[in-house]
Amino acid sequence: MNIPDSIQQQAQQLRQQLEQYQYEYYVLDAPTVPDSEYDRLFQQLQQLEAEYPDLIRPDSPTQRVGATPLAAFTEVAHAVPMLSLGNAFTTEDIQDFDRRARERLEQRQIEYAAELKLDGLAINLRYEKGQLVQAATRGDGSHGEDVTQNVRTIQSIPLKLRGENLPPVLEVRGEVFMNHAGFRQLNAAQEAKGDRIFANPRNAAAGSLRQLDAKMTARRPLQFFCYGVGEVQGVELPDTHSATLAFLANFGLPVSRHSEVVTSPQGCLNYYQKILAMRDQLPFDIDGVVYKVNRFADQQTLGFVSRAPRWAIAHKLPPQEVLTTVLAIEVQVGRTGALTPVARLKPVEVGGVTVTNATLHNQAEVTRKDVRVGDTVTIRRAGDVIPEVVSVMLERRPPDTEPFQLPDRCPVCDSEVVRVEGEAVARCEGSLKCPAQRKQALQHFASRRAMDIEGLGEKLIEQVVDHGLVNSVADLFTLPREQWLGLERMGKKSVDKLLAALNDSKQTTLPRFLYALGIREVGEATARQLAQHFGNLPALMKADLDTLQKVQDVGPIVAQHIHAFFLQARNQEVIQRLQTVGITWTEAEPNSEQSSAEAGAQPLAGKTFVLTGTLNGLTRDQAAERLQALGATVSGSVSKKTHCVVAGEKAGSKLTKAQDLGIDILDEAGLVQLLAELEG
Repeated sequence: MNIPDSIQQQAQQLRQQLEQYQYEYYVLDAPTVPDSEYDRLFQQLQQLEAEYPDLIRPDSPTQRVGATPLAAFTEVAHAVPMLSLGNAFTTEDIQDFDRRARERLEQRQIEYAAELKLDGLAINLRYEKGQLVQAATRGDGSHGEDVTQNVRTIQSIPLKLRGENLPPVLEVRGEVFMNHAGFRQLNAAQEAKGDRIFANPRNAAAGSLRQLDAKMTARRPLQFFCYGVGEVQGVELPDTHSATLAFLANFGLPVSRHSEVVTSPQGCLNYYQKILAMRDQLPFDIDGVVYKVNRFADQQTLGFVSRAPRWAIAHKLPPQEVLTTVLAIEVQVGRTGALTPVARLKPVEVGGVTVTNATLHNQAEVTRKDVRVGDTVTIRRAGDVIPEVVSVMLERRPPDTEPFQLPDRCPVCDSEVVRVEGEAVARCEGSLKCPAQRKQALQHFASRRAMDIEGLGEKLIEQVVDHGLVNSVADLFTLPREQWLGLERMGKKSVDKLLAALNDSKQTTLPRFLYALGIREVGEATARQLAQHFGNLPALMKADLDTLQKVQDVGPIVAQHIHAFFLQARNQEVIQRLQTVGITWTEAEPNSEQSSAEAGAQPLAGKTFVLTGTLNGLTRDQAAERLQALGATVSGSVSKKTHCVVAGEKAGSKLTKAQDLGIDILDEAGLVQLLAELEG
């Protein structure tokens, strides 16, 4: 077909633009155009190629998917073997590795390239004259499977290398993986279709890459980082591994930003501790770090032993997933009456912590995973996240096991258990009759961020409930001194301190009081919004559903919980009794009556902040108060509505979620600077 020059030029320009935008988005993680602009150009190129099929090239952005499904994968012989690494688990292992390398090289100190060990699937990419011609799995190290069609669908892997003077042959080694956000999206889509749920991101990545139909792989959110080379022809590599990674990045290949060059075993161990501390903040799974002798000449001298190089070692992190046995499934009752099945486990160490319990969430989750007493299960724990059962090893299931079913009656008070339509949670209807709910409600009421009753801890609350001394939170303030003295470990000094703390707690704030009441779905941030919006308790108690939904962050479900709570006579009675015993706060005017001058002094009005991790220069409470004084809402959870996350030291899952959602993140220095600018 005779294609006009102008059309060829237009197609070439579109290809170049799209390749540049792909590189910025998937490799640099710094997109310069919105998705809509990329889609517009992509459609233009598709239309041109449909009209002029001879324009279609193997490396065109439109050709990442399209080949017919394979009957099976063919075998590929690796030109350079893909070797496995030896593992290290202790400080002594790393010191021994370094000592052996120094003795063989006759050097006093060795420079190491330290990098993440991604928990994915190793892959070899072969480029000839800059074009991706083949992709193969590691396999047995000598032979792998040809997965070229599938790899071509991974957006972060260039179909054509960038730059000039491209080598005749360049094999790139790296890891195909799936990040946390992509994994969650994939499992949500799988569940919606009724398909198999993946146990973890690694299994999801491996399963996705081994689809015989590349169109299936294209729908999976796979990513890639390179960490080395295989066969190389026609180009001289740099002298070191670290410089080679930079060399590969210049070709447009994605390289992890967490690689460093260190010296000595201590340098390796410092890197290990640094990565261990930030493990839960990474948007993808790792299972260790890797140390490689940096100079290639030294690598050649050290050589190999068996099927592993002497010049590299993997330092494994504590596992976040392990196998253990379910000894029992018990049911816990929370302060809102929610029944939660909990697996009692044979003790096992996960992520450096001994785990004996794991949440099973609700009946639907137990049924979906089919967890039974006696099962061998995979347990996962990441950071401060409550351990959970990931999956069951059905092949190890003992005979005569029974499916688990939540009881119809509360295991604590024998009240009816109800399941509200549209909710996954089953609840005890016993309310204050239920000792479990009463204990949880009292603990919440007395907690530091609620009424802050110092000295009223879990053990003491258990005693007053078990002895029948306290039936509601109001009873705490009327219980005679003699009855406090009659409790275990409560001497005169302890009782006097407790009574003083109870008296001190009576002077509080409306947000704290609302939070302390334990209304379903009303956390600190929502309690603060309610107090600011209504100004006083009577106005809030009289509000209808429509009025409640005018409050920021209060939707129909939360409004229903608030409305129902204040309609209940027993709750009205408890609130009246609390005010009668002297609990008070300063009333305020509703937000709607704020002056324009007050509104103008709140530059963060309408912005939602989340604080996570440890702040050194000020407490999180102090930071929250200063942000709120500027008009911000300070929430306890990250969502799409969050505007900014302030991440201190050892920030955990909230920071990870913010990174996944693309939310602005400030460190403590950034927060201090922001406050100084706005408060000045």
